[in-house]
Amino acid sequence: MDTRSIDLHTHTTESDGSFTPEALILEAKRIGLSAIAITDHDTIAGIPKAIPVAVQNQIELIPGIEFSTDYYGKEVHVVGLYIDITNKTLLKKIKEFKECRDHRNDLIIENLQKEGFSITMEELRSENPDCVITRANIARFLYEHGMIPSIQTAFDKYIGDHCKCFVNRFKITPMEAVKLIKEAGGTSILAHPLLYHMSDTTLQKLIDEMKEAGLDGIEAIYCTYTPSEEKSMKMLAERNDLLISGGSDFHGSTKPKLSLGTGYGKLHVPYSVLNAIKAAR
Repeated sequence: MDTRSIDLHTHTTESDGSFTPEALILEAKRIGLSAIAITDHDTIAGIPKAIPVAVQNQIELIPGIEFSTDYYGKEVHVVGLYIDITNKTLLKKIKEFKECRDHRNDLIIENLQKEGFSITMEELRSENPDCVITRANIARFLYEHGMIPSIQTAFDKYIGDHCKCFVNRFKITPMEAVKLIKEAGGTSILAHPLLYHMSDTTLQKLIDEMKEAGLDGIEAIYCTYTPSEEKSMKMLAERNDLLISGGSDFHGSTKPKLSLGTGYGKLHVPYSVLNAIKAAR
């Protein structure tokens, strides 16, 4: 087994991470990763920026994305690996997502202003140039400008799901995300399935429906899993004839105790996982 360390689930400043794509590659080099996938939310904008730095530092970069989808009212994330970042269908859908997200952000800002917060969309964009603005950016803005005691406070009291300033946004289904990833030549992965707190029956139903659409694998190695949970997810993948993937879900200071490559300290995704994905492709 090839035990070199990799990380197939990371985020940059192009979505809700705090590391630029270039800085993320340099961090991967510093800690000794052999390969890394950038999987920003609903955008591939960080990939072109990271490519030359990855080449210069001999880090294998896998172009990726993470879609937020809706499954009967529950948010489910789908990761795409090895996507073609020039695919016209993918780029068109990303543009639609951005437009919907921008409208949602405007409404969230309006709600925060009604609560007495001094925040405008113009200020937010000026501090996050060329980025996909997410709730994490809004939370960081409020914290860095001294309006709340912590980033988590923003989610707990104001912009978290069902909080007073929260606004729903348009989402595709997990099956639609899988088809979009396949259209762009990618490998589709059901991200961190245990985080959805589904019953075994419901999770299996989701997997069955996603497999019909072309699902390739599940994230069986993840930063929050216990050894028994990781074993369970690997068995689930095997029963469903699916690949396994794994990653830290690194966000930088947005999740300050979570490290690239090692998660909360015990994560290890071996290169053999990537070898299996490559072989399947």
